[in-house]
Amino acid sequence: MNKVTQFFWWCSAVHQATLAKYPAEHNKYVGIGATIFFTGFFAALSGGYALYFVFSGAAFSVVYAFLFGLLWGLAIFNMDRYIVSSINKNASGFKQFLQATPRILLAVLIGIVIARPLELKVFDKEIREQLRVTYLERQRAHIDTLNKAFQSKYAADLRKLDDLKMERGRSEAAINETRTKVSLETFGEKTPETSGILGYGPYAKQRQAELDKQEQYLDTLLMQIQQQEAYIQERKQFEGLLNGHLLTGAQLDSAVNLAGFADRNATLGSLKYNKDGSINSTNYWSINFIMLLFIFFECLPVFVKLMSARDAYDINNRDRQLVDIHRSGKNRDAEITIVDDLYDTYVQQSVEKRKSRLGEDEPL
Repeated sequence: MNKVTQFFWWCSAVHQATLAKYPAEHNKYVGIGATIFFTGFFAALSGGYALYFVFSGAAFSVVYAFLFGLLWGLAIFNMDRYIVSSINKNASGFKQFLQATPRILLAVLIGIVIARPLELKVFDKEIREQLRVTYLERQRAHIDTLNKAFQSKYAADLRKLDDLKMERGRSEAAINETRTKVSLETFGEKTPETSGILGYGPYAKQRQAELDKQEQYLDTLLMQIQQQEAYIQERKQFEGLLNGHLLTGAQLDSAVNLAGFADRNATLGSLKYNKDGSINSTNYWSINFIMLLFIFFECLPVFVKLMSARDAYDINNRDRQLVDIHRSGKNRDAEITIVDDLYDTYVQQSVEKRKSRLGEDEPL
């Protein structure tokens, strides 16, 4: 326990030898140090998780995420440690608040940065489901856009194909009608359009010749339709329409797994709102409260330092600083006196030497 206590004292950036003299203050600084440590720990988890998605799919993504998370956590830990240790408890309350204000703003910013990746992990299931829907809608919109562009670009060719198909329908109807007339002529049935003569006579042969022409024309139409469809299919292949298809379940899962930080972050933001733009109160407050929790947690060491009364350790620090300042002043005065005396001695010795030289140079 002594080692744990000393570790958290070190995290709170106190002078351990001085703090050890005041047992009543031990637990307070253990709490401040633990808060600073766990803030850095959560920052490491957050940074590592965020970078994992940046390098998702890379060979060493886990290694990169671990190294960056460790570096980010140490940076936040060191910053929090400095923020708390730099608040002067011997100043007035207003001055302490002024000292802490920029540090609180910085802590809020750090809290927001730390909270976001952890929010992404908390709402991972919801984000995955929303990403599936988003990717499908995006794919549908892409396919619709391609189809509209294709129909606009090749409108004349598509109309030609439609006209050929309509002509095919009319030709097939005419062939069926003519085939019926051939049958009626052959069996000698009398109608307004048949002769009523039994057997395969001149009238039946005439109808058969007409039928052959219609079938030949239909074959020509079918060939033209086939050529036009092949041309349009070739154009679709060229324009990329044949490659645009809705993602299957496995493909969606793969796309979701490879989704980057930006997509996940945007999806998390969209979870706050319904499709009609209204606020989804459940998700909205859940996401915001998690962020506020981390912001408060990041600001907590500063708040604890501000709210705590000036204790014996703070007074001892003030006294020690005063003594150090006084000693520094005395050392400065002593150094100045020594320099002055040395300079006076140097001047006196230089004068004596000059006088002796002048005496030696005088003639007898």
